[in-house]
Amino acid sequence: MMAAAAVVPLLAYGAASIWSVRDGAEQAVIQGNKDVARRVGEQVEQYVVTTVRILNAVAADMQRTDLAQWQQIRILQNFRARFPEFAELTLLDNHGNPIASSSLEPPETPLPDHPDSVKIENAMISRFTLDEDLLPTAVAAVQLSDGDGWLVARLRLEQLWTRVDGIGVGTTGYALVVTNDGLLLAHGVKSMVARGESLREHAVLDAMRKDREPSAEYVSNDTALLAVGADVPQLPWKVIVEQPTREAFAIPISLQRQLIISITVALFAMLLVGALWGRRFIEPILRLTRGTRALAEGQLDTRVAITSTDELGQLGTAFNTMADRLVELQEDVRKKERHAMFGRIAIGLVHDLSHPIQNVGNSSKLMLQMWDDPQYREVFRRTLERELSLVRRVLDDLRNIAKPTPVERFPIDINKCVADLVDSMMTTAENAGVAMTTELTADTIYIEGDLFALNRIYRNLISNAVQATPPRGRILVRTFTQQGHAIVEVADTGCGIPADRLETIFDDYVTTKRRGLGLGLAISKKVVEQLGGTIAVTSQVGVGSTFTVRFPLTAARPAQIAAV
Repeated sequence: MMAAAAVVPLLAYGAASIWSVRDGAEQAVIQGNKDVARRVGEQVEQYVVTTVRILNAVAADMQRTDLAQWQQIRILQNFRARFPEFAELTLLDNHGNPIASSSLEPPETPLPDHPDSVKIENAMISRFTLDEDLLPTAVAAVQLSDGDGWLVARLRLEQLWTRVDGIGVGTTGYALVVTNDGLLLAHGVKSMVARGESLREHAVLDAMRKDREPSAEYVSNDTALLAVGADVPQLPWKVIVEQPTREAFAIPISLQRQLIISITVALFAMLLVGALWGRRFIEPILRLTRGTRALAEGQLDTRVAITSTDELGQLGTAFNTMADRLVELQEDVRKKERHAMFGRIAIGLVHDLSHPIQNVGNSSKLMLQMWDDPQYREVFRRTLERELSLVRRVLDDLRNIAKPTPVERFPIDINKCVADLVDSMMTTAENAGVAMTTELTADTIYIEGDLFALNRIYRNLISNAVQATPPRGRILVRTFTQQGHAIVEVADTGCGIPADRLETIFDDYVTTKRRGLGLGLAISKKVVEQLGGTIAVTSQVGVGSTFTVRFPLTAARPAQIAAV
């Protein structure tokens, strides 16, 4: 976003600058060519006006009354010889009859009576046409001041050609002169004039007729051209200046290229500086982000190195201080957890071992008094074995938590395993006033497991259910199959487990009972996972709990069954 905020305005400004400079330079080129066209028009006008004034001077000489015809012819021939603009000079009376002429042949120069004739000063000039030599020509007539006749001249525009041809625009640009109806009078390519080509449909000529901007770009002979036009003062002629677009706009194109290069260089320089500055600015934030993520993953030794003294530096210092404080708090929590765990273990051991040790102690005291009684010695032996068995069980639980005992895998009939265990614990349930029933699937299902380990799991679950269920409660143990797994459920109608305890009920040293180490479910979970199964619980306070053990089915069978 920062880069975009910096780059977008620069690009917009660069684009606007390029367009503005290019457009301004193009307009300057167009205006310069217009000025050339206007100067050409002024030169053409000056050329025609000069010719008319010469014609007026000849007419003034012709008005002398003492001149004989041969003198008039001599004057006309002298002027024709001196001024090549005149192809023929003829003196006519008011009826159009020739009086004198510079030509030896009968004169063929009529009065310019065409409605399109143009009056310049006191001379009338007809429309231009092509003569027999395919050169543009026109007729100019001046009435004598006494009104007694006309001086008529047939004009040749070869000098006009020379003037226009000498006008260069750039390297390959040129000027041309046309009449209003598109007749080409002068062109840098003289053959076009000789061929009598018409430019009636020329874009600039059409624009000038419609009083629009006298400039246009078009393609002629696969060459893009820029054309501008200007009026010839006092004459219905137009001057058009044409120049190849590539040459005309060479400077704007060069300026555009330079601007693009400059803006590109500036943009890359800005991006480079911005990247370096942005990296310097963003790197502390990235360090803080990485440090925060590592801290969240438990890597409390993570620290960030920010040497600046600005707000980011202060934030980095605060982060490091927080990390140090978290380490101290975690160590404090660990100490408290260890103390609490050791306390729970000590209380559990005292509770679980005090009763067997007390029984052994009491029996030992009686043994001192009744050592010679054989019957009591037998009672003492059974008591000692029973209590020591309880002590070994507590010690085994502690050892299995620290280092689980490896289990062996054999095909086991899950229904028979569950049924035998329920039968062995039926007396315990009855003594507690709890009704225990089974629902075993009709199919014979096998899993791979350790019989001792499985009995320990089921015994622990049923014992917990008996202890959690009040008198007249019920316990249901059932088996079934589901999606290639054997399912064993132990459901009770006991007090239930609070929802906030369900997630930790299988953790070590966690128990909902008032006594004990809380190792039964933790050991059961480890054994189930060793056998490739899962154990889960659902519970509702005041309704009861359901423990679900799931094992994958196996196609293997015990060796004796396979032999049959």
